[in-house]
Formats: sequence, C-alpha cells, structure tokens
Amino acid sequence: MGRIMATTPTGAPSRTPAYAWYVLGILFLVYILNFVDRQIISILAEDIKRDLGLKDEDLGFLYGTAFGVFYSLFGIPLGRLADNWNRVRLMTIGLALWSGMTALSGFARSGGMLAAARIGVGVGEATVPHIRFFNQRLGIDEADFMRRTNATFKLGIEFRDWARIGDSYIHPFGDFGRDIAGLPFHQHWLRLVRAGRIPPELEAFSLPILAARADRFAPPSPDPSAIESTFSYAYQFDAGLYAAYLRSYAEQRGVRRIEGKIGPVGQDGETGFVHSVTLESGEEVTGDLFVDCSGFRGLLIEGALKAGYESWSHWLPCDAALAVPSAHGGPLTPYTSATARDAGWQWRIPLQHRVGNGHVFSTAFTDIDSARDILMSNLEGEALAEPRLLRFATGKRRSQWLGNVVAIGLASGFLEPLESTSIHLIQLAITKLIDLLPLDGWDPLDAAEFSRSMAVEYERVRDFLILHYCATERTDTAFWNHCRTMSLPESLAYKMAAFRERGVVVRYREGMFLEPSWLAVYYGQRIEPGRINPLVEALPIDKVASRAEAMASAFRAAAQAMPDHADYLHDLCGSAGAVRA
Repeated sequence: MGRIMATTPTGAPSRTPAYAWYVLGILFLVYILNFVDRQIISILAEDIKRDLGLKDEDLGFLYGTAFGVFYSLFGIPLGRLADNWNRVRLMTIGLALWSGMTALSGFARSGGMLAAARIGVGVGEATVPHIRFFNQRLGIDEADFMRRTNATFKLGIEFRDWARIGDSYIHPFGDFGRDIAGLPFHQHWLRLVRAGRIPPELEAFSLPILAARADRFAPPSPDPSAIESTFSYAYQFDAGLYAAYLRSYAEQRGVRRIEGKIGPVGQDGETGFVHSVTLESGEEVTGDLFVDCSGFRGLLIEGALKAGYESWSHWLPCDAALAVPSAHGGPLTPYTSATARDAGWQWRIPLQHRVGNGHVFSTAFTDIDSARDILMSNLEGEALAEPRLLRFATGKRRSQWLGNVVAIGLASGFLEPLESTSIHLIQLAITKLIDLLPLDGWDPLDAAEFSRSMAVEYERVRDFLILHYCATERTDTAFWNHCRTMSLPESLAYKMAAFRERGVVVRYREGMFLEPSWLAVYYGQRIEPGRINPLVEALPIDKVASRAEAMASAFRAAAQAMPDHADYLHDLCGSAGAVRA
C-alpha cells in the first residue's frame, strides 16, 4: 500500500534504512504486547474486575474496543509518520463515517481524509455502556455531549409481554448480587427461591434495575468495594445530533469532508481493488483503503466487489420498521422499553426533548397499515411527525473486508435494534480496523482476521437476539407460534441446553454480552436450570439466606439514595436539561 493520508507534504525528509527498521521494531513490539494483553484479560478477568472495580459490561469493552487505547500511547509519533509517509482515504456516510473518522483522528491529528456523507434517519438511538469508553477515549466531555444530543441516561432495557402477556423484566447494565463462596449468585438465589426462603424476584438483587424502576440515576462509584460500583450505564440520544456532534469534533481536528453521492467506481483490472470513486459532481477521489459505510446498499463492498450477503431472516423474521417521534407523556425513564406486539415489537426511547418510538415487524405476518395503526395507537404523547418506513434484511456480508474495502455499519450487516447494538458494532469495527490497519503493503491475513472476528461478534449478537423470540411461551399469534417453534442455530441451542441443564452460562473471550446479560434474558423469559450446582447445595442455607437478605437491603437503600433521573439531568445539563413529566 502507498500512503496513509490523503495528502502528503512536499519536501519531507527521506527516511534511512535504520529508521525504517526502528519503526518496524516498535510496531512489532506493540503487536506482541497487544496480543499478550488480550490473553491476560481473558485469564484474569475476575481479578481485574475486583481490583479495578469493573463490571462485566466493562470487560466486554476491554475484550475488543479498549485495545485500541494502547495505540494512543504512540499517537503523536505514529500520527506524524502517517502525515509524512502514508495515505489512507476513507469513504463513509452518516454516523459510521464520523465515528470512524473521529476514532482515526485520535491517532493521526491532521491531514485530509475522504468522507461522502448523506443525511440519516435521525431517530432516537439507544446504546450500550461501551459507548462511554469510546467517548472518553476521544476526550469528549459527558455534560457537553448530553446537552448537544438531548441525551438521557440508560441503565438497561425493559422487555414487556415477551415470554407471556403481562410479563415485564429488565436487562440491566450490571450484576445480579455478588458471588457467595466463589459461586455464582444466581445459583444461590435459585436455591433459596426453591426452598421458599426469599421471594422469586431476581430484580431485587440488581441495583440498576431497582434504580430504573424508580426513575432514579446516579453514576457508579469508583470504589470497587461499594455496592454502588456494581453497575454501568449508557445513553439514549438523538442519532442525528450525535452524528453532527462527532462531525464537528472531527473537522476541528483536521478531517476534510467531501459531501456528495457516489457514481462510478474505478477498479484495478487485475486485482479488483478499488482505486477511485467518482462523485455526481464529476470529482474523482482516489485512495488506497476505502471504508464503505454507504448503508444497506454497500456501494463498494457489494456494488463493486460482490461480497455476498448471509441472510438470517429465518431466525429473525422482522424486516421492516416504522419510526416516529412523540411528545413526552410519561416519566423520563432511565431505560429503553421494548414491548412485544402481534408481529414484532415496539420501542420507546426517552430523550430530553421528545420520545423516540418505533415498531419493528415482519411483513410476512402483518401489513404496513396494521403496523402503523399499532404504533400510533400506543404513543404516550402527540406524534411530532409522520411515521417513516424503514426496510431491512437481517444478516451480514460474507466478507466485511474484501480487497481494499472495509465495510462498517449498515454496509457490513444489520441486526434489529432490540438490544441497542448498532453503534457498538460500528465502534467495535472501527477499533478492530485500527488494530489491523496496514502500514505498508497488503496482507490478506489482515482482511481475513477482520472478517472472522466481526463475523463472531455478529453471530453472538444474533444468538442473543434470537433468544428473546424463541424462548416465548406465547401462542396467541402466528408470528409468536413461528418464533416458539422455529429451528435454532447450533450455537444458541448449545447455550440454552447448558443453562437448562445446570445453570451454566457459556462464556467466550469475544462477544459483547456476558453472563449478567444472558441471565437477565434466561430468567426473564422463564428459562430455569433443572439442577443447581452441588457446591451451592452444600453451603449452610441459613448463612446464605442471611447474606442474600443483607444484599437485597443494601441494594434497596442504594437505589433510594439516588436522585431522580430528571433532576440529575437538569443539574448536569442546566436550562437545556430534561423536561419533567
């Protein structure tokens, strides 16, 4: 590969062979340390959680996204090297563009990069806790970010009517209880419930759930021994405003923006590599590496390179959504809601200035007019616009890095927003790309590793989403009968069998959803283990019950001590802060 930046300063001093070997040695050392660090975090996960006060969600971030932070130690020297020697021109659109360009600008702070931007949907967007670390790494001030994106805080996601009509559970961003005698708390809880020693509510042992149910919020304690350290949080914000915020942030740091629609794509006759894109204006932009964030169409990864698409619609049959903003008509909840409907589900995302609403549904089981009626009849306040129809195909590209094109965002694949994973997958892909970014020449192993690791991430999110559908007990509509009786991916069937048999949550080094997330959905969907760990059964039940009761009391007190969510937002954001119901 040639140069890293779009433009190269003239008169740059030549580099000696000794200097080149020096740079190679430094990069080789960085690679080794990064690899070793990955293994250490996986092996010492529990010790790291205890010593550093991290939650499982934070570890999920460390397994993938946070490895890019290592490169920030070398940001200035490598950024200068990139400015004067290499070039990468990046083509992107919308939110994925500005997340990616902002991340790359953290490593190379000047120079031109390509961005072909288009206006996005701009609906409310909910996130998972990893976004906090992404923002922190960029030096983004939380209060400023929340003011400018009309953001609220998010402690989890509520699921209504999924297992049975009338059910409600929350998938929290935090732990359930604390291990007793080194054994998982949920097994102790299940033993006590079956013995009639405590009520059958696992929520009583989750601080973020108790706070969310009471519409309260405070940031977690940095003290790992404090019960207030047992959770994390994310945001709910206006996606269009977040994209504009990142765009402004990036442009202030030297990113050059070219806005326009892409026309003809120039390719090398032998390798098929993309060497240029021509905009509608006639301007031709050349580059060495292209990041395709052109949406569902995948103008480069699919339009030019024909990567192919792996459909998962037989497991996730929803293929359309209607989105509409509405006025506030209820409390400013610190959580997103997902309510099951006859042929899909409806989201509610509370922002400071409005509520984002949407109905995700399957056109094989209902029609657009009926889906629209369900959405509009279940708004809490006046609709502020006409519903917008979105169509999608659930799945992923067979290769997300093909040739010299890397697909990120909707161009790489789509998984419905049931667990707010879209932005996380974008930012994870950005960091993996930085991890593997070629500095000179092309190595097909880089592309293969990127595609492999992103495929794993997509497949594990896919399994987690399918669990919500297949574990239902509902028989009231054809849609839910289909979900309840459909065949499952072998990977998910294995996970469910392990939990049903012995209460074991299958763990992997890669994958964003860790044990507390799976526990929340297993128990929320009424899946319980047939057996309890014999080591748990061997502990004195009176002592275990006493520990559990003390935990529940401490969690209740901690939640009650938190301020009201709207009040906290108002204090943080000032006069532009949250409205009150």
